[in-house]
Amino acid sequence: MSNHYGVFVALGSNQGDRWRYLALGRRELDRIRCTMVLKAGRIEETDPIGNHNQPQFLNQMIFLETCLEPLELLRECQRIERLAGRTRPFKWAPRTLDLDIVIFASMTINLPDLIIPHPELPNRPFWQRQMDEIMTGRRGLGPVSPDALDDATG
Repeated sequence: MSNHYGVFVALGSNQGDRWRYLALGRRELDRIRCTMVLKAGRIEETDPIGNHNQPQFLNQMIFLETCLEPLELLRECQRIERLAGRTRPFKWAPRTLDLDIVIFASMTINLPDLIIPHPELPNRPFWQRQMDEIMTGRRGLGPVSPDALDDATG
């Protein structure tokens, strides 16, 4: 029997029809084999991080359950980004769709292509707030620990 993991994935877009790209991201995440989007946070507009000379982002946190291993899910997220026309000309470049695996169950991963928890989590209070809202169903109660994900997914 395969494991099922609770995962937070952050969606962001600051190019083109940002609302449509977030919708595409949610829909495609839900179509991944043995993966189901369980909850979606509210969509927020935020200032860009890193390269400030670009349009504002729409951001949304998704909580999903998957039987995929972390690198498999990363490959699927990158496939969805390419489907949305994402290119990577330079770090912090504007993007049609960005999918970041923020937390993957209670795992800690440090690989060249994947670091979990996401290293930018402490610098993005809107991620922390949205994760908390998803887990509690309420607003503004502080950050969520990775261990809470195990409890949430059984």
